[in-house]
Amino acid sequence: MKTIKDKQILVGADFAGFALKEAVVAHLKAKGWTVTDIGVRSADEKNPEMFHRIGLKVGAKISEKEFERALLFCGTGMGIHIAASKCPGVHCAVVESLPAALRCITGNGCNIMSMGGFYVAPATGIEMADAFLEHNLGDGYEGWDNFYEFHKLAIDELDAFDYDEFKKNGFEVKAIGEVELGPRP
Repeated sequence: MKTIKDKQILVGADFAGFALKEAVVAHLKAKGWTVTDIGVRSADEKNPEMFHRIGLKVGAKISEKEFERALLFCGTGMGIHIAASKCPGVHCAVVESLPAALRCITGNGCNIMSMGGFYVAPATGIEMADAFLEHNLGDGYEGWDNFYEFHKLAIDELDAFDYDEFKKNGFEVKAIGEVELGPRP
């Protein structure tokens, strides 16, 4: 698996997210990251691949554990996010702010972060990418007791989620544990 520790990142964008992707990728390469780009690779590409197809390809590489994390870019960040999220084991977030980028990794353990080129300025996209890549689940910048344990349990339950079982259980979540949260700021 290509990991964050080894400064390996997967990216993908459609035509609408291309410019933002290029700004973020240039920044990451300048910081020594190895970037694998699924596409779109040029602003004037004829018949560029559609957002959902790129999202599915990136999601598949996360599902298959070829990469630990990825960054996605489209016009809103939403369509490409929906596509990537169809792949098993993908936890993707659409982010438009630095606090959201931090929370998507520290509290939600996302393995893909998606941004919208229509809404996110390049400087903000760069800051969000750095936050996503420089933090891990449970870093807990909020200072909650049991922050990691609380969020890890949520991720574990989501990974184990089976809709048919959920439906048969009267739409009640089958808990695999409990975590008591300490005081929150």
